[in-house]
Amino acid sequence: MQRGRAQVLAAMLLTALVAGMALTQNVGTPSVPIGTRITDFSFRDIDGVSYTLADLHRYRAVVFVFFSTQCPMCRKYPARIARWHETFEPKGVAFFLVNPMPQEPLDEVRRYAREVGLKMPVVKGWELARALGATVTPQAVVLDSNGVLRYRGRLDDNPDEGQVTRHDLCDALVAVLEGKPVPNPETPAQGCLIPFPKPRAKTGSVTFYRDVLPILQNRCQSCHRPNGAAPFPLMTYEEAAAWAPLIKPYVQTRRMPPWKAEPVAEYLNERRLSEAEIATLVRWVEEGCPEGEPKEAPPAKPFASSWMLGEPDLVLEPDREFRLEATGRDVYRHFVFPTNFPEDKFVTAIEVIPGNPRVVHHVIAFIDTSGRAKQLDGRDGQPGYEAFGGPGFIPAGGLGGWAPGNIPIPLPDGIAYRLPKGATIVIQVHYHKSGKPETDRTKVGIYFAKQPPRQIVHVLPVLNFLLAIPPGAERHEVRAEATFTRDVKVLAVMPHMHLLGREMKVTAILPDGTEKPLVWVRDWDFNWQETYFFKEPLRLPAGTKVQVVAYYDNSEKNPRNPNRPPKWVRWGEQTTDEMCIAFVWFVHDDTRTAAR
Repeated sequence: MQRGRAQVLAAMLLTALVAGMALTQNVGTPSVPIGTRITDFSFRDIDGVSYTLADLHRYRAVVFVFFSTQCPMCRKYPARIARWHETFEPKGVAFFLVNPMPQEPLDEVRRYAREVGLKMPVVKGWELARALGATVTPQAVVLDSNGVLRYRGRLDDNPDEGQVTRHDLCDALVAVLEGKPVPNPETPAQGCLIPFPKPRAKTGSVTFYRDVLPILQNRCQSCHRPNGAAPFPLMTYEEAAAWAPLIKPYVQTRRMPPWKAEPVAEYLNERRLSEAEIATLVRWVEEGCPEGEPKEAPPAKPFASSWMLGEPDLVLEPDREFRLEATGRDVYRHFVFPTNFPEDKFVTAIEVIPGNPRVVHHVIAFIDTSGRAKQLDGRDGQPGYEAFGGPGFIPAGGLGGWAPGNIPIPLPDGIAYRLPKGATIVIQVHYHKSGKPETDRTKVGIYFAKQPPRQIVHVLPVLNFLLAIPPGAERHEVRAEATFTRDVKVLAVMPHMHLLGREMKVTAILPDGTEKPLVWVRDWDFNWQETYFFKEPLRLPAGTKVQVVAYYDNSEKNPRNPNRPPKWVRWGEQTTDEMCIAFVWFVHDDTRTAAR
């Protein structure tokens, strides 16, 4: 079973969700067509300064940038917006930052603009969005000196600044300043829908306190709460009603709560909404978000601020805070913790307390016995080191991981991970950037077995090192296979690919030809990976094959493709490389073997 490789990237529990925020593309016919001359116009910024359309005629162009403090897409753009403002303001262009989100408090908007360094006037309210036909954040609208709507759409074509190929807003401004037609006057903006206020019903067949709040408590609030991993809370009626326009489409399409696995097996902590729960949420939105009676609300759900499993036997915490830049690519930071145990230890659980939930995307615990992690530690002056796709060494094992919404669950009685004496524990933390400088000091608690375990967890990596994905291929198939030589009980499975991955199906094929699906991820996303633990261990006889079938998109149509233009892609740990692995967690089924 390739024991030497069996621990490769062993604990790669990546993420269930971090952003929590639905992303959408504006569709439909705009209420204000391009070329419309705006004639009736007035607004006030958050400092009390009033503006009318006549006031704006003195500028050669006016830019309204619609933004949200909570939308993940908006967090990618502050540095670019500030740079555009600095470039075009001396040329006679006025910039206004407009927050149209009713649920985002004024103080939060003011603080956010200050923290991300945006020094243009800030406007609070949805009225400008309606007047100019804006529908999502981030989105830009450009008026010329005569008040004519010349451009509306995205700021550019990629939230990752390093992958931008179309500079739509800048191109529009250059055209307006030169007196030329804007080459693409309307472009599709991707981001977070603006929830324009709608009349709310007083009563209905479904009400918030009686029917909706219990679902939010059980399915959403572990992330969507103050200081939670999601960018906005869903704790109160006002918060839920404000986001109702997004709740409906995202539960209908099962994009929220995030759960990538198709229902081919039964998993622990499955976050899939039932059909009845989806119907309840949709009906509540369609009926106008009736509030109902507060007395019908269930008790508030408590969320642990300390260790849920009790005081750990070992707490791993960096000796100082890690500093994260405001914008740019996600960061995979690896924090190094040497151990000095004179004998092997056996780990039954880990628990993670994120230091800064706004930016912590997932956490994974690796085991290093090579000494490589200690060599890499602290080279750039910060705690730990950075690596993408893996920890920068071949792990000797893993201890599990965490993602937002996950509850720590100890291994079954008598089962444990082995931590070799003298090993180094390496904690990988995946960070999303928030648009402003952040710090983090995440803690990981380790729980040891009180008695020697009866069984040790092993990991079988089913992989294909020889993959070669040609440029332009939209659905390139890669297969891998491995065979169990002993009876086993499978505890969990985790698919792993990089940015070109689109789909992976993992199947156990028994010696008699019977097929048992282990996991099927139809819509792969590198940032939404997870380890899927079965509700009950799956017994497989010796001779069972584990088959992996994966598909990759190496075309220009793939927005995640890191290569422009596409090129041949082979196995590797870098962003521009690929992998095809299914990790299978198992223990030997000695009772079954003895029975035979």
